[in-house]
Amino acid sequence: MLKTFVGGALASAALALTCTTVNAAPAVVSGPAAQPECFAPWSAETKFFQFPKKDGPFRIALANGYIANTWRIQMIQTAKAYAAQPDVAAKLKEFKVVSTGEDVPAQISAINNFIDSGYDAIVVNAQNPTAFGPVIKRAKEAGVILVAFDNTLDTQDAINVNVDQKGLGVLWAKWLAGHLPEGGKILEVRGVAGTSVDTDRHNGIHETLDATGKKWEVVEVLGKWDDPTAQKATADAIAVHKKFDGITAQGGDTGVVQAMIDAGHPFVPFGGETENGFRKFCSMHAADGLKCSSAGTGPAQVAVAIKTAIAALEGEVVPQSVKLPLAIVEDPNFKAGQDFYPDQSDNFFVGNSFPTCGINFTAQEIMGQTKENK
Repeated sequence: MLKTFVGGALASAALALTCTTVNAAPAVVSGPAAQPECFAPWSAETKFFQFPKKDGPFRIALANGYIANTWRIQMIQTAKAYAAQPDVAAKLKEFKVVSTGEDVPAQISAINNFIDSGYDAIVVNAQNPTAFGPVIKRAKEAGVILVAFDNTLDTQDAINVNVDQKGLGVLWAKWLAGHLPEGGKILEVRGVAGTSVDTDRHNGIHETLDATGKKWEVVEVLGKWDDPTAQKATADAIAVHKKFDGITAQGGDTGVVQAMIDAGHPFVPFGGETENGFRKFCSMHAADGLKCSSAGTGPAQVAVAIKTAIAALEGEVVPQSVKLPLAIVEDPNFKAGQDFYPDQSDNFFVGNSFPTCGINFTAQEIMGQTKENK
């Protein structure tokens, strides 16, 4: 009798676990999202998810990879600033931050640890879009909501939050093609190899330039979205190639311009990111030939990812893929105090608000946070 009771209890427990696992998967429902002004679907084909509603407060983790550039540092600071806002903090039992570097297995291990520790949702900036299959499956089976942003995941089983990274490369390439009617020699300063952002932007640039039918020579260097790294890579490229007709850089753009100045390289059309220092240079040297298109998205997209995770945990309808707007300023429209801030750090990324999501940060809120694991 005792053996039968224990066996029955174990069977019941297993059945309960199975039911929990099945019920944890999101239902695919009709749109729009509960907050359509914020959670815009990527396309007309985007699915809408509704997860089983959980009672808060929630345990949410941020599993970051690469940390050694200003965008990622500011992203971590922004995540902490958002989690500290009173209305958000009231919904959080715990907010954990871990950065694991460029080691993809280490990032996957961190996500597995968060799943094993019973976190309700994990927000991730993925080092590789395709390597996370098993851990995505584990999260789904455990009822853990996985939200990827910036460098997203190649899956339909997690929520992705991002701007059109390939479209950003297209925008920069169109800017260069419009200012170089005969084609020319382009310096392309890439980001972190293997990430979806770097690949998508690179493909957008090259496909667009190729489609013009003009003659282009593109010299690629790795800048890792980091000012010192991009500055050295640009300096080395100028030393070897002497002169470029245009430049496009995914980040570290302030360092790229500084390398041009140090080498005495003429200013040329430049399609780049949204660093405050880059925009300062674009405004200061516009009359000298530095004609710029500055576009991207500030690190505050991490706040949208956290907001999406909370909404999903609360049972709200959310798109499987959320599309964020780009922040774009182009010559001659750089205005001090609006598009760049003369008194702020060069390393500060501008475009750090998403008004449709009720997200807006001051530089002081962000810079008051640390980049350290928490």
